[in-house]
Amino acid sequence: MAVQILMPALSPTMEEGTLAKWLVKEGDAVKSGQILAEIETDKATMEFEAVDEGIVGKLLIAEGTAGVKVNTPIAVMLDEGEDASAAAPKAAAPVAAAPAAVAAPVAAAVAPVAAPISGGARVFASPLARRIAAEKGLDLTSVKGSGPHGRIVRADVEGAKPVAAAPVAAVAAAASAAPAPASPKPAAAAMPTGMATETVLKMYADRQYEEVPLDGMRRTIAARLTEAKQTIPHFYLRREVRLDALMVFRETLNKQLEGRGVKLSVNDFIIKACAMALQAVPNANAVWAGDRMLRLKPSDVAVAVAVEGGLFTPVLRDADKKSLSALSAEMKDLAARAKSKKLAPQEYQGGSFAISNLGMMGIENFDAVINPPHGSILAVGAGIKKPVVLADGTIGVATVMSMTLSVDHRVIDGALGAEFLKAIVEGLENPVAMLA
Repeated sequence: MAVQILMPALSPTMEEGTLAKWLVKEGDAVKSGQILAEIETDKATMEFEAVDEGIVGKLLIAEGTAGVKVNTPIAVMLDEGEDASAAAPKAAAPVAAAPAAVAAPVAAAVAPVAAPISGGARVFASPLARRIAAEKGLDLTSVKGSGPHGRIVRADVEGAKPVAAAPVAAVAAAASAAPAPASPKPAAAAMPTGMATETVLKMYADRQYEEVPLDGMRRTIAARLTEAKQTIPHFYLRREVRLDALMVFRETLNKQLEGRGVKLSVNDFIIKACAMALQAVPNANAVWAGDRMLRLKPSDVAVAVAVEGGLFTPVLRDADKKSLSALSAEMKDLAARAKSKKLAPQEYQGGSFAISNLGMMGIENFDAVINPPHGSILAVGAGIKKPVVLADGTIGVATVMSMTLSVDHRVIDGALGAEFLKAIVEGLENPVAMLA
């Protein structure tokens, strides 16, 4: 029996994607776990695996097609020996050519087959495995999956013993009785409107310009930053930190680590100082969760990384427990994979706090926008040699770096934010303590 392959949701926030590349062609035999295609989300290019064996009967979506909604059929898989006519080529045209208004009902009709609910628990099984289970009267909650991530595949249900079909029937009846949603859920990355497109085009009708279409990443950035500035009550705390002791300490450590091929950056020390400050001021290690706050126990620090067309914020988890050299190596790896868009969703989602460092680009100070649901973000400027008053009252020269902490006032009040920023400064001005 022909089975439709649906556009997968490769991250919790994904609602549509670009089918970047097919790695199979019509007529190919595929096995469970084989890579079928490369799919671009708003943040990364990810591989899509087959969950069962079969023959590729029809590719419904062409390579390079953008804006393919999650749960839209993208291909048809056939059983071995099944005729290619079972791929129902007539269904391909509406899916490939239908406007967004038509695609949504198709996705809604297919979605329950992809992940129905059984007894309150989500069951992951291939469509073919579900069909065979229904024919044999199997309750899928009693079947252990051997496919990718524990997914139930054809071999699992073929070898399972039939049981009473009543539980399955009851679940199906409950699912059919469930009321349909009154209206579709709005897209999380819907493009903020602002000034109407037509108005802007008329304004520049007599000037030369090039239209730059928005990709998924730029749309997501626009939507999230608009949301952040409109809904998060930002306030800003500013401090300067003297880096002379840190620069001397860093040079000493780098000489000692040279044989291991490790070279620590100032940014590595900033990450470590922030991670330790989150432990020293635990009430600042929090996120906003709509109707409540979540105070995190670990120090999961996100760091903004510029990539072509946008930015990522990969998260260094448990950063307070890692050595400077371990943080340095992990940050280099995450940054390299961010630039090639090879990060997994769990590597750039989460954390309670972020760092945005433009000091390495010569920016002396700036204010960063909080990345929801984070409670704060630290904007780091360049280290500049400035005249300062020394401890003995004389005038001297020191390397001074400006930092601005943007704070969500719903999560962190002024005094708490000041205490948190003070802890960061103390860590940077007394870097030896980071090794304690």
